[in-house]
Formats: sequence, structure tokens, C-alpha cells
Amino acid sequence: MAEDGAVMVYAGTAISDAVKTPFSIKAGLAQMLRGGTILEVTSVEQAKVAEEAGACSIMVSEPSRSGILRMPGPSLIKEIKRSVSVPVMARARVGHFVEAQILETVGVDYVDESEVLAVADEDNFINKHNFRGPFVCGCRNLGEALRRVREGAAMIRIQGDLSETGNVVETVKNVRSVMGEIRVLNNMDEDEVFAFSKKIAAPYDLVAQTKQMGRLPVVQFAAGGIVTPADAALMMQLGCDGVFVGNEVFGCSNPYKRARAIVQAVRHYNDPHVLMESSCGLEDAMAGPNLNDRIEQFGRGGN
Repeated sequence: MAEDGAVMVYAGTAISDAVKTPFSIKAGLAQMLRGGTILEVTSVEQAKVAEEAGACSIMVSEPSRSGILRMPGPSLIKEIKRSVSVPVMARARVGHFVEAQILETVGVDYVDESEVLAVADEDNFINKHNFRGPFVCGCRNLGEALRRVREGAAMIRIQGDLSETGNVVETVKNVRSVMGEIRVLNNMDEDEVFAFSKKIAAPYDLVAQTKQMGRLPVVQFAAGGIVTPADAALMMQLGCDGVFVGNEVFGCSNPYKRARAIVQAVRHYNDPHVLMESSCGLEDAMAGPNLNDRIEQFGRGGN
């Protein structure tokens, strides 16, 4: 797996209890999603469309509602799991380990400790080594990403816009920030790595491993504001392993066509001819002014 870019941050050693899953296995499970598109859905119908469009996984969310945003209801997750064969993710609030316990018991394949939801614990993230399944966590810079990996995250979601505007600029900025810091790290000598790890408040061993690998030591996806095939291909060409696409993809006249186009763009991100063909007939996806209205109508977007 090493030659394929798979990460074994703690190769051969289980950090968690013996009854739990070693981190290397969780990282391998996350590795299976590389080169894929994860679509957010709020209903069984949307989940079926996402699977038919070629999504490598689906993220289950509650339909849009006011007030505190929490994990989706177990009943909705069970219903969707019975309806699709692709891996299912669901969100837990930051620091809310009981929500994560419930999601694991329901049988989700991945838990996303998501800042999109309300924060349950302002000071502590979930100790993800205490769980059998892999966790996804968000970041905006390299230090934040490596801190989440130390806590047990098997996949990093480089997070962009959280305000659900459909604007990809924040995602691009944060992806470039992470990639830029890695390039700076690659050019450092061994003595400078100590100071750099202290500067970004990240564990030295993970910083050293990132330098050695030339990339994050776990799978890295991009999320936020990705609504067109061009957006998705941009994230891939910037160095991401895949993308999250928000629920706003279902706010157009032909959700399957747009979802399929984004999936194809991720798979063929370096082929401008495929990207051109995928972008044809998606003019409504390019129109930004009414995106918030669509989100209100079809559910909460962003990741």
C-alpha cells in the first residue's frame, strides 16, 4: 500500500485498546475513498441518486432546520443504509463523543467530527482512538490537520466556506495554505523541523513524517463551495485526494446530471476534454445568486 500513497502513521502498533481497531486499519479504510466524491444527502431518494451518480460515499445530514444543528437521526441513517450499498458517513458535533458512540452503534462506516454542526465542547475534540471506525475531521492549516491526526482522525477534510454561500474561495485559500506549508516543510533541514513543529503547534513525529512523505500522512479531501465540475477538478489539481459536495447539488433541475458531472471531473481532473464535456448543460449550477434560496428549499449545504 505504501507505493499507492497509503498512510501508516503508526505502522504495526495499535494505539487504542486491544478491543478497538488499530489506527493503520482505519487509515486503510479511509484510503479506499481516494479519488472519489462524497455527496451530502438528506433523504433516501437523494442517497439513491448519489449512488447512481457514482459517489464513493454519502454523508447523511438532517434536512434544513433552525436552531442547534446536531447529528442526524438514527432512523434516517438506518433507512438510508438499507437503501444503498456505498459507505455511509454521518456527522457528530465537535467534542460530542456520545453522539459518536450512537453513530458507531447505528453502524455508520465513517464519523465526521464536524464544525458545520454546533460545537459541543469548545476545548476538547473527541478521542478518536477510542472508537472502532475511522473519523473525518476538518482543518484550515497544516498544524490543525496534524493535531486532528494525533487525536485519531483517519481522513482530513480541508474545510472552506461554512456560511453555505457556494463560494469556493475559502476552500481554495485553505487548500493552498496546507499545500504551501508542506512545500516549505520539505525544504527545511532537520534542525528547522523542530522549530516549525512548535510554530504550528503540531506533534513533531507527524511533522517529520509529513516532510518525509511530502504530503499529509492521511487522506485529504476538500470541502465547501464545490458546486461545479471545474470546482472539483481544481481541488484535485491542487493536490487533494477527493472532494465533499454539499446538499445544494440537489437544488437544480437535474441533480443526477450535476452529481455525475462532478464525479467524472474528480476521476478525470487532468483531462480538459472530459472536464469540458462534464460542464456542458450545467448552466444552472454556475449561477450563484439563487444558491441560498436553493439551499433553503432543498436542505443544508456545505461540509
